[in-house]
Amino acid sequence: MSEIRLEGGFVTRVVRVGDTVRRAPAERSGFVHALLEHLREHAWPGAPRFLGLDDQGREVLSFLPGHVAWRPEDAIAARTLDALRGVARLVRELHDLTAGTPLAGASEVVCHNDPSPKNTVYRDSGAGPLPVAFVDWDLAAPGERIHDLAHACWQYLDLGPGWTDAVAAGETLREIADAYGPGAYEDPADLVDTVLWWQDRCRRGIEEEAERGRPAMIRLRETGVVREIEEAHAWTLHHREALLRGLRR
Repeated sequence: MSEIRLEGGFVTRVVRVGDTVRRAPAERSGFVHALLEHLREHAWPGAPRFLGLDDQGREVLSFLPGHVAWRPEDAIAARTLDALRGVARLVRELHDLTAGTPLAGASEVVCHNDPSPKNTVYRDSGAGPLPVAFVDWDLAAPGERIHDLAHACWQYLDLGPGWTDAVAAGETLREIADAYGPGAYEDPADLVDTVLWWQDRCRRGIEEEAERGRPAMIRLRETGVVREIEEAHAWTLHHREALLRGLRR
């Protein structure tokens, strides 16, 4: 069958073959395959199914119909309160399905570790796109609930200089946190500080891997992603108190 390259793959080349998706296995693919099997056993529709390896050694995953919001304009269109609440509920479902399992180990849950519009499948509800599943599980690992929640707050809201009203941004953070429900953190400051932690960690990670010669990370650095993350971190740090005012309203 013919292969159709899927757009939006910033790190890994991904192709569609019929009703399947093919991609090269990641470094921790064994863990990811076990996680996807666990989610399949619980009939969770928020992730693709792992179907094995093809004759080229590529992962074979089920194709999830819908639209991945990998373009900036698509991410903005999906930034409705209903869509943001839907993301929070998907993250909560993932966490609740993995809490206390061997996959989570000594951690609270298994985290996706990269929930973002470019890794989310949306479908039109008739009143706008709503999230139905996450893709690109390469970074999934045991972690804490607040890690995925904070990453989602950063990525889906695009926290950074694009916001002119930090208090309003904080109020939207609260909408996401409320949709996720209790148990991720005790103090709203923990959520904002974890956003800052993610921004710093991602910037350093790209720079370190680029210095090691990893082509995908070099491309990200050359296209200005490191600069964008630095600007987002500076904005979040500068507006930390305003974000907290919005979160605590």
